[in-house]
Amino acid sequence: MLFPPIDPNERFRERRAAARRRKRLRRGAAIGAVLLGVALLGVGAQFVATGTGTPRSVESASVPVSPSSGPRALPVEIRGVHVSMGLASLPGKLDEYLDLERNGLTALELDVKDENGQIGFVPRATRLAATVGAAREFYAPRAVARLAHERGVYLIGRVVVFEDPILSRARPDLAVLRSDGSVWRDPAGLGWTNPYDRRVWDYNVDVAIAAAQAGFDEILFDYVRFPSDGDVAAAIYRNRGALRKRDAIPAFLRYAAARLEPLQVRVSAAVFGLSAARDLGIGQLPRRMAPHLHALYPMTYPSLFGPGELGLADPSATPGATVARALRRFHTALRGRDTLLVPWVQDFSFTTPFGLEEVRAQIDAARLSGAKGFMLWNAEGLYTDGALAPP
Repeated sequence: MLFPPIDPNERFRERRAAARRRKRLRRGAAIGAVLLGVALLGVGAQFVATGTGTPRSVESASVPVSPSSGPRALPVEIRGVHVSMGLASLPGKLDEYLDLERNGLTALELDVKDENGQIGFVPRATRLAATVGAAREFYAPRAVARLAHERGVYLIGRVVVFEDPILSRARPDLAVLRSDGSVWRDPAGLGWTNPYDRRVWDYNVDVAIAAAQAGFDEILFDYVRFPSDGDVAAAIYRNRGALRKRDAIPAFLRYAAARLEPLQVRVSAAVFGLSAARDLGIGQLPRRMAPHLHALYPMTYPSLFGPGELGLADPSATPGATVARALRRFHTALRGRDTLLVPWVQDFSFTTPFGLEEVRAQIDAARLSGAKGFMLWNAEGLYTDGALAPP
C-alpha cells in the first residue's frame, strides 16, 4: 500500500493531545500576493444555485421548514477557516476569527455536529438529540449567524454524519454492529451509525435544518461515508435493502438536499482527496455525489498522501504539486457537472513542518486549478498569518 490510512482523524487527535495551550490569534496587516494577478479574480464567480438531479420533494419531512428569499450571495473567492464548537464557546473567540476579515477572510466554517456526535446548540423539534445527550449549548446559532452576516462573512455549518459515538452508544439499533450484536468501533474506539438507516438520515438532516433555520448559509456534510479504518470486514449493516455502498451515500445526499431545498440553503460535502482517483470502498464517488451538491470540499492535505501517491516521491515536500494533481483528478471526475470545488488546505505540521510558504503553495495551486476558493484546516484553530490574503 503506497499511502497511509485514509482517515485523518486519528492523526488530528494525536496532534490535539500533544498540542500546546491555545494562544490568541495574532492580528496583523494582510500580506499581498501578486503571483496570480487580476485574471484569477473572476474564476468561479458564477454559482449555480441548484444542483442538477435534486428531487423536488420527498415524503415525511419530520421538521417543518419555511421558505426563504434565496441563498446569500457567495463570495467571489471563498477564503475560510474551520472553527470547532469548543472554540466558539470561548468568550470573544468568534470575534477574533471574524476579525480575520481584515486579512482576507470571506467564510467561516463552524461545527454544528462534530466527530464526537456533539451538537453545538439545542435544536428545536429534534427530540432525539436531547434524549441521547448530544445537544449542548456551546453557542447561540442565531446570534452567531447575525454576527457573521454583520461582518459580511459567509457562514458554513459542518455536520459530521455517520461517525457518531453518542448516538451509536445510546441507540445501538441505529449503529454499525458486530456479529455478536455489540456496537462496532473503529481503532480510536468510536462508534458509527448505519449509513443505510433512514432514521439516521433523518436525525442528521433535522440537525442541518435547524442550522439552516438559524441563518447558516451552507450545510457541509462531513464523514458522509462508510468507516475506512479498523476491522471493517466485521461491520454489520442492517436495513440495507437493495442499496450498495456506492448507492447509499448519493441517496442520502439526494434526500438531504431535497429536505433542505425549501430553505434555499446550499448543500455541500467533504470528501477524501483520493476519492476522485479511485473507489476507496467507502461510498464516496464524487461524480455520483455531485448532482445533489452545490460544492465538493476535497481534503487534499499533502500529509495524508504517502510516498509515490499521485506520482510524487514525497507529497508533503511538494504541497503545491500535490494539490494540483489531486484537483486535476476531481476536475476530470466532475467534467460536465456544475458542482464547485473548494479544497481543504493543510495549515498544520505533521511529518513535515508547514509554514506560510507551504500553505500558500497549496492555495496558489487551488487558484490555478480554477477552484472556487479554499478552506484552511487546523484542529487547534491556529491559522498562519498571511494565508487568507486575496489574490
